[in-house]
Amino acid sequence: MTNDEIFSKVQAIIVEQTGEDAEKVTMTTNIKQDLDADSLDIFEVINEIEDEFDIKIETEEGIETVSDLVKFVEAQLGKEQD
Repeated sequence: MTNDEIFSKVQAIIVEQTGEDAEKVTMTTNIKQDLDADSLDIFEVINEIEDEFDIKIETEEGIETVSDLVKFVEAQLGKEQD
């Protein structure tokens, strides 16, 4: 799965969970600050991402931007292929 494909799915999940416009959700978007997401929003986004990609996100530590989330998913998917 390419970076763009992962971003598209992550973006769709964030848009669905936060109600924000897709144009506002870019790789540089800070999930908490730019989207005004609270801990419940982030919990729901992470749950959806875990389900969508069949991965486990143990902590949201270090995940602030959409890019951080995409890179994390990419790394988890890469581990599964090893």
